[in-house]
Amino acid sequence: MTVVTAMVGDEPAGFTCQSFSALSLDPPQVLLCPSRRSTSWPAIRTAETFCVNVLSSGQHALSDRFAKSGGRKFDGVRWRPAEGGAPIIGGVAAWFEVALAAEHDGGDHLIAVADLLGFGSDPTTQPLVFHRSRYGGVVELSLGSIERGT
Repeated sequence: MTVVTAMVGDEPAGFTCQSFSALSLDPPQVLLCPSRRSTSWPAIRTAETFCVNVLSSGQHALSDRFAKSGGRKFDGVRWRPAEGGAPIIGGVAAWFEVALAAEHDGGDHLIAVADLLGFGSDPTTQPLVFHRSRYGGVVELSLGSIERGT
C-alpha cells in the first residue's frame, strides 16, 4: 500500500493509493492511479513534487487514516521533507519523490505518470500488502521450498 503526499501551501496533504507501479527505466518513471473521486489528488497534482510512500507491514492504521476523505490526516504522523519538500512518512519501507509528467483517462480512476526525482528505502522493513480486502505482508520463499512445493 502507498500513501501519496505533497505540500499544499503550508499544509501536508495525502491519500492512500493502492495502484502504484514502476513504469520506465529510461527515463525513470512510475505510475499511480488515483480515484476520480479523490478529494486530495486535485490539490496534490498541482504541487511541484510529491512523494509515494510505500507503507511498511506495521502501518495499516496509516493506510486506513489516509484512505478517509477530509480531516487532519497528518495529526501525530511523523514525517520529514524530501529534497523537493514533499512529506516522507516516518517508518515507511520505501519512498519515491516524483513530479507529474502526464495524466490519462482510466475509467473511474486516472493514470498519473510521474518522473522519478529521488528515492530511498529501509531494508529492515517489509512492505504492507492489501489483497482480497485484507492487509498482509510479504512472505519470503527460498528456491528450495519452491522446488519442493512447500
